[in-house]
Amino acid sequence: MATNSAAVFASPADEHPRNGDLVMGGARGRPVPVSVATYRDDPLYPRIQRAVAAILNNGKIVATVDVLVGLGLLAPEKLDDWRHGRVPYLEQSIDCNLTRLSRLLRILGFHAHDLNLIPSAGMYLFGGKGFRRRLQFTKSGDARVEEIYARHFVWPGKGPFHPPVRYEKIAE
Repeated sequence: MATNSAAVFASPADEHPRNGDLVMGGARGRPVPVSVATYRDDPLYPRIQRAVAAILNNGKIVATVDVLVGLGLLAPEKLDDWRHGRVPYLEQSIDCNLTRLSRLLRILGFHAHDLNLIPSAGMYLFGGKGFRRRLQFTKSGDARVEEIYARHFVWPGKGPFHPPVRYEKIAE
């Protein structure tokens, strides 16, 4: 069940809705897909924006797990338990449903793209010397979804992060 709802962010150009990408608020309560055009209108966007800004004030790398901790959806103690192998998969410790989590991951990807952050494959390993195994984010272990969770967004510039200037079109 967890595989389809968490697999959401492929690229900013990918605007086709998938399972879990829908936000209520359209005409007559119909779902509105989270896309490049609509993600800033989502109720989660301001919280994600603040969490990413706080992370970038302290460094150059935005990790999905750090955003989840910043949003209060993942307790640092539960993250530590997962990193030490005491929890089988991270989704078990996150305090929200998978539909909302998938929406959050998609919005995070769009926002990071707008900030000109470069996506980078992350790897979370458990174990010390010798035997090491990959930590699992989802119950199913689906490779595509695991990759989305493990993705980091990196500020490529020298010095501290500064947001790009965003020019709005002026309607005449």
